Amino acid sequence: MKKILLGIVVGIVALVVIIALALHFFLDGAVKEGVETIGPKMAKVDVKLDEVHISLLGGEGSLKGLQIGNPEGCKTPHAISVGTVSVALKPGSLLSDKIIIKSINVQAPEITFEGGLSGNNLSRILANLNENTSGPGSTNIAGATPKEEKKASRKLEVDDFQITNAKLDANVTVPGIGSKTLSLTLQPIHLTNLGAGPDGITAPELAKQVIEAIEKQATEAVTSETGDLGKAVSNLTKGLGTNASGSLTNLTKGIGNLFKKK
Repeated sequence: MKKILLGIVVGIVALVVIIALALHFFLDGAVKEGVETIGPKMAKVDVKLDEVHISLLGGEGSLKGLQIGNPEGCKTPHAISVGTVSVALKPGSLLSDKIIIKSINVQAPEITFEGGLSGNNLSRILANLNENTSGPGSTNIAGATPKEEKKASRKLEVDDFQITNAKLDANVTVPGIGSKTLSLTLQPIHLTNLGAGPDGITAPELAKQVIEAIEKQATEAVTSETGDLGKAVSNLTKGLGTNASGSLTNLTKGIGNLFKKK
């Protein structure tokens, strides 16, 4: 009898281990597939993810090598590149109506900014995401299959979302001057209680809020560096008609000095 009971216990343990491993690999593969298939249809840019690791027992996970491409016409290949994203979640919620994610920490992403303050690569991606979120809890992803739509509409709750040590490389078009290259470190971005209500939040809505926060932070950083240049150029061009040759020389020198100061 003892041998029979022992055999049953061993069999149950083995079954649990097999199920846990199967769920582990299924979740890892499902997350990666979802990011790389639904992501491009949501944002209308290439989205790649190298690795996904989720621990069901520990409720922790990580995403590595996340790259969000740029819209057509941009000079740089990626709008956002992230080495590591750390995730903590409630394992039991994976089988519920709403997945509870305790925290998401995006560490040292590299962000590019192309265009001007009135329109840039990040704002174009945000506009694409807006098309796929017509209202709370809704998705309308062009070209998505019913299965992909169902995955995208899955309810989420993200209690804490942080982006730290973000590096911004900007190629900014300044009216009246031309292009200017900047390398900046953005202020931390901290979002809380996303989807905390009964309706939750969908993946497209979460992506929209995150990209919106990044675009706002990037635009503010670029504005602080270039916002006064247009006014300064206007001041430099005053009186250009009275002494064209001399004023033009002073204008060229003045613009050069403005760029040196920045």
